[in-house]
Amino acid sequence: MNLFITGSDWRGVNDMQDKREDMNMSSKKRIAAVALTVAALSLGSIGVASAHDKGAPRSAAKSAAHDAKHAANKAAHDANRAANKAAHDAQHAAKEALVATTIGVDAATIKTRLAAGETLAAIAGAKKDALITALVAFKTTNIDARVAAGTMTAAQATAKKAELTAHVTAKVNAVRGEGKGPKAPKAPKAPKAPRP
Repeated sequence: MNLFITGSDWRGVNDMQDKREDMNMSSKKRIAAVALTVAALSLGSIGVASAHDKGAPRSAAKSAAHDAKHAANKAAHDANRAANKAAHDAQHAAKEALVATTIGVDAATIKTRLAAGETLAAIAGAKKDALITALVAFKTTNIDARVAAGTMTAAQATAKKAELTAHVTAKVNAVRGEGKGPKAPKAPKAPKAPRP
């Protein structure tokens, strides 16, 4: 193709312009084809997603509100659980302190002797009856607190109190079994013998 115009040969210049227009047009057509393809694929994906959601897509606001409500419920549950654990641990510590002061033996010694298979009755010795009386009074106070808090009815409290002395006496006389009471520390495992 001749870029220089000599004489009446305008044909080379016109051909160049036609090719540029063709290239511009084909580029525009390519861009339009790509845009149409992207749009078709996007609409197809939305259709599939809508079918997957069974026709009930959730708006972003509803989804955010649901997530916030779920997080608040989880936080409240976790806080309630932590409070219940703290209350349980405090009750357990108070009961341990009551037993230790009633029988005059420190809590660590009581735990060691219980882990060795002794009963609270054997550890208390002559103070067994005083221990039973103190534990019944402790449990009665707890039952009364539950009635006042509304977590136990008066009828349930009366039934619990009626069997309380027998229940506490049985617990004091019982040997702590597997999974009950404090656990003794495990002895370290012996090293394995080398294989021949």
